[in-house]
Amino acid sequence: MKVTVYSKPHCLECNMVKRLLNDYRVEYEVKDCGSHPEYLEEVKEMGFLGVPVTVINGVPIQGLQPVELLKRLQLS
Repeated sequence: MKVTVYSKPHCLECNMVKRLLNDYRVEYEVKDCGSHPEYLEEVKEMGFLGVPVTVINGVPIQGLQPVELLKRLQLS
């Protein structure tokens, strides 16, 4: 399973998404949109204006949506 989290420093929702993934021991890649503007462009290309965006096996989920994240990760 491939999981990517697009985030920015000091983003509360971003940190909560990463904490959820850590709690369930899910491996993920972080793409820091604050340090790499090209990652923010990737977010915009997916049709979103902000972070967090979590991509699970190619399916993007915007914002902090724990129920949807767990469902997509097949943990609920």
